[in-house]
Amino acid sequence: MITKPPDLNGLSVLIADHDLPSLQRMKKDLEGFGADVFSFEKIDAALAALSKKHIHVVMVSLECADERFIETVRSYKKDFPDTFVYLLTEKTYDSVETSSEEVRLIVDDYIQKPLDALRFARMIETNIGRPSTGSTSLAVIEPLVAKVKPYFIFRSASMRRALARLPEIAASGQTVLISGETGTGKELVARAIHVLSALSSGPFVPINCGAIPESLIEGELFGHEKGAFTGAVKTRRGKFESAHNGTLFLDEIGDMPINLQVRLLRVLEDGMVYRVGAERPVQVKVRVIAATAVDLEKQVKDRLFRQDLYYRLNILRIHLPPLRERVDDIPLLALHFLERAFSEMGRTPPYPTLSSETIYLLEKLPWKGNVRELRNIMTRIATLLPPGTKRIFPIHILPLIEENEKTYRISEKESKGVFMPSGSTLAQAEEMIISRALEQTNGNRTQA
Repeated sequence: MITKPPDLNGLSVLIADHDLPSLQRMKKDLEGFGADVFSFEKIDAALAALSKKHIHVVMVSLECADERFIETVRSYKKDFPDTFVYLLTEKTYDSVETSSEEVRLIVDDYIQKPLDALRFARMIETNIGRPSTGSTSLAVIEPLVAKVKPYFIFRSASMRRALARLPEIAASGQTVLISGETGTGKELVARAIHVLSALSSGPFVPINCGAIPESLIEGELFGHEKGAFTGAVKTRRGKFESAHNGTLFLDEIGDMPINLQVRLLRVLEDGMVYRVGAERPVQVKVRVIAATAVDLEKQVKDRLFRQDLYYRLNILRIHLPPLRERVDDIPLLALHFLERAFSEMGRTPPYPTLSSETIYLLEKLPWKGNVRELRNIMTRIATLLPPGTKRIFPIHILPLIEENEKTYRISEKESKGVFMPSGSTLAQAEEMIISRALEQTNGNRTQA
C-alpha cells in the first residue's frame, strides 16, 4: 500500500537552534511538507517572534531552554493551549537528564537530532488530529478483533493471522497446540479458547509441566490412591479429574518426562485415567490444550519427545508471534498495562500519558521477554514515576530498563554519519563535519 506523504500545509513551525547546519536542514525538510517555518539561531529572536505570531509547533534545542524560554512558553500555552512544544536533544536521551522538572512540565516531547523529518511530520499530523495517512484504526479492523477483544489487545497483521481461526478452533473441541516464545500470552489464548468453547461452564485447570519435579508430576496429573506410596494418606484426584467437563492446559509440554508421555497419550486416546496405585480407571471428559516455547519437532528428532504424542497434540495449531514482530500492538499494550497499573494502585484518572517519542522508543526495544516484559516495565513506571508527572518521557523509562535490554532496533537513517541536505555549500558541509567531530570527541579540538 502506498501511503500519502504528510501534509503540514497551514501549520506554522518555529525552530530555535544554535547549530546552523542543523537549523537549515530542519527548515528545508519541514518546508518540503508544506509547513511555514520560522528559524532562529538566537533564543531572543525566537521568543520575540513567538510574541507576535500564533505558532502551532515550537521546536527549541535543549541548550536554548533557559528561564526566559520557560516563562514565555508557559504564558504562551495559556493563550494557545493547542500549541505543541518540543525540545531538540542530541542523538541520545542522556542530555535530557540535565533539563529541569520545570522544563518537562511545559514541553510535549523530546525529539532526537538529527531530526527524522518524515516521522516528525507524521507525528505532528497525528497530534493535531488530522486523518492518519498510513495507520489502521482499531475500530475499523475486521470483526475478529471485536470478537476476541475482551481477551486480547492487538491490531497488527501478524496477530490477526495468528488468531484468524480462533473462534472455529474454540468451537471444534479438538486438542490444540499453542507455540510461541516465553511471555507471548499462550495461557491467555488457552483461556480464550476455553471461554469461547462449549465447555466454558466447566473448569479451566492449568499446570506447568516444567515447574513440578519429575517425581511428583505423575501424581499431579493423574492423582493417586490412598496408600499408593509413603505419605499417600488419602486418595487424591489429579488435574485430569479436576478438569472433567472442562479444559486442561498443559503449559511447557516439552518439559514433560518421556516416561509420562506414554500415559498422557493413552488418556488422550481413550479418555480413561488410572490414578497411581489404582486398579480401575476413571473416565474423564477433558479438552486438552498444550503450549510450548521450544521446538517440539526438533525435540522429536532428538528423541526427547514422542512422535506419536506430538501428532496427537498437534491437531490444531496456533503460533503466537513475538512482540518484536507485532510492533503495531506495542502502543496499545503499553497504554493498557500502564492504566491498569495506575488503577490497581488506586490512582484516579486522568493518568499520565506516554509521549510520542516514548512510544517510539518502546517500539524500538527488543522485548526479549515479550508481552510479559512490557507489562512489567509499565508497572514499574507507574510505581516509580515522580509525583505530579503528567507526561512520560524516554528519560522516565530508560533507567527502568535492564542494561542488556537496551539494544534498540536502529533504522539505517539513524545510523552514525553526517547528514547533509542537498544543495549544501562546501563551507556548510565542512562546518557540519567539524561540528560532528567535536560532538564525538566531547569538544576536544585536537582529537576532532
